Amino acid sequence: MAKQLKISGRVQGVGFRYSMVEEARLLGLNGWVRNRRDGTVEAMVDGPPQAMDAILAWARRGPPGARVTDVQVADVPGTFGNFEARQTE
Repeated sequence: MAKQLKISGRVQGVGFRYSMVEEARLLGLNGWVRNRRDGTVEAMVDGPPQAMDAILAWARRGPPGARVTDVQVADVPGTFGNFEARQTE
């Protein structure tokens, strides 16, 4: 089961998406991440349970310069290809 993340706080303009792509690829995860017009970051993540736990822990702190205030997590069906950054929606 994949996870949808909605990450709130100071998460845009701090390299969150590109740092998450790097972290997810190191962990062997699939999916994508994008900025949302409401100021949040949304990600879809799929992979082994241990790697999923690691990316959730990373998302709760983010890269240097980020200030994460909330991470909402929902189970979603689906599988994804290589982890990538997507355009803002």
